[in-house]
Amino acid sequence: MTGNSDVTRLGKGCRPHARNVLGVSVIAQNDVPESQPVTCFQLFRTPMKAPDPSSTRRSTRDQVDVARGDTLCRLPLEQQFCTFTLYSQSVTRLKTMKKSVILPAALGFSLAVLVFLWHGARLAGETRLDSPAKGVLKFTNGQWFDGQTFQSRTFYSVDGALTSKKPLRVDEVIDLKNGYVVPPFGDAHNHYIAGSHDIDKILDQYLGDGIFYAKNPASIHRDTEQIKNLINKPDSVDVIFANAGLTASGGHPVRLYDKILIKVKTPGHDGTFENLAYYIIDNKEDLEQKWPLIMADHPDFIKTHLLYSEEFEKRRDDPAYYGNKGLDPKLLPLIVAKAHADGLRLACHIETAGDFRNALAAGIDEIAHLPGYYVDPAHPDWFPITEEDAALAARRGVDVVTTTYVSADEIKEPEELKKAQAIQIHNLSLLHNAGVKLAIGPDVYGVTSLAEAMNLYQLKVFDNLTLLKMWSEATPEVIFPKRKIGHLQEGYEASFLVLDGNPLENFANVKKIRLRLKQGSFIPHHAGK
Repeated sequence: MTGNSDVTRLGKGCRPHARNVLGVSVIAQNDVPESQPVTCFQLFRTPMKAPDPSSTRRSTRDQVDVARGDTLCRLPLEQQFCTFTLYSQSVTRLKTMKKSVILPAALGFSLAVLVFLWHGARLAGETRLDSPAKGVLKFTNGQWFDGQTFQSRTFYSVDGALTSKKPLRVDEVIDLKNGYVVPPFGDAHNHYIAGSHDIDKILDQYLGDGIFYAKNPASIHRDTEQIKNLINKPDSVDVIFANAGLTASGGHPVRLYDKILIKVKTPGHDGTFENLAYYIIDNKEDLEQKWPLIMADHPDFIKTHLLYSEEFEKRRDDPAYYGNKGLDPKLLPLIVAKAHADGLRLACHIETAGDFRNALAAGIDEIAHLPGYYVDPAHPDWFPITEEDAALAARRGVDVVTTTYVSADEIKEPEELKKAQAIQIHNLSLLHNAGVKLAIGPDVYGVTSLAEAMNLYQLKVFDNLTLLKMWSEATPEVIFPKRKIGHLQEGYEASFLVLDGNPLENFANVKKIRLRLKQGSFIPHHAGK
């Protein structure tokens, strides 16, 4: 088929912008006045230079406005699959064209779905013109992770979801060349994606490491609003934010912000970060008064802080513990009740085994640090948990984020680090053996969860299978528990990585990423195609 087909031939008022245009079809309604704008579409062979959407022209009978140029369509042609680009144009009312596809259009600006057949095949693409179209992709010669091992299978991506059922049509066949397919990784504790500073570089680093999902348990809503158009979309990282955390007067992270981060972040009008990066909750009255402020910033979850809570009364008013204390543990159950009433999960920063127990008793959903992630060398006995602690966490379905890389990054004395890691191995083993879901996150600025995953690998507390499942299954599930991610199964999001080597044989192969697919679309610059 060449030129303008019966279903795509040109009509009055629709003009091609390039020689390689295949044709234009019109969405219109017979009884719409001629002055009423309608929508038409142009199909271009690629590669081509797309019309510049910023240099539009006023609509007349002979001129059109380029409305959008970001949607890809894949159509069968002479039993081969060729790629075209679909451009939407706003034009004045046209007479109905013979054999064109005519669909009802609402008064005002048209919003409709163009459907036509070519060689018996349906136009492949999303009906939403503001998102990348997802053709039907077939993936062959791949070794797919099934949760235990790798199996040679064939999968399809249809409308951004995985299926093993052969669809009526396939737009493109992708040969995975015996690559090892795993779910994308997650980062359950990082403050790296927090604002506009170096954001393009940071997001590129995440995607490069194969990390599609991230959780920031303490940030400034004012700053994260600046990047909301850069995240949570098919070609970027999906991120959730707790916004400002809850702590006591002089508690963590007050000192961190007011004395250290003030050098690189802008404080509020009072010169502090109160009600911006943290909320002070010293009593029930504070909680009732400030809860509406907390909710006004629409947090994705709530972050609280317990630090050495077994010594709360001792530390409460002592300036020696400025920045090294947290909430009154008796307030934590009230905060949990508030969060749950508003449909939000609650994560808790902890330090010691005593904090771990107080958090469990309060009914929290997530422990944001492994007890002993950073051990006080003067009190190593404060940090090991017991089998009973681990069993209680498992029964209550509490997730624990590892964050062991903090010690590896900050403790410079080898013997001190070795003692801290021995406590970490003890706690990790108890939690894993009890069946607690462990999520991977480093809590170190400048790195992704790749650093934490490799540090866990060096600790040798988990085998490669367990570690891979923690990073690619458990961690994404902890971040987005309601989404179908973390598994390569029927109906789950068509998001995965293709590795050059088997990570069960050598875990370092997780760094050898050949291809990245997210929700049925290849990740730009990292597609590996």
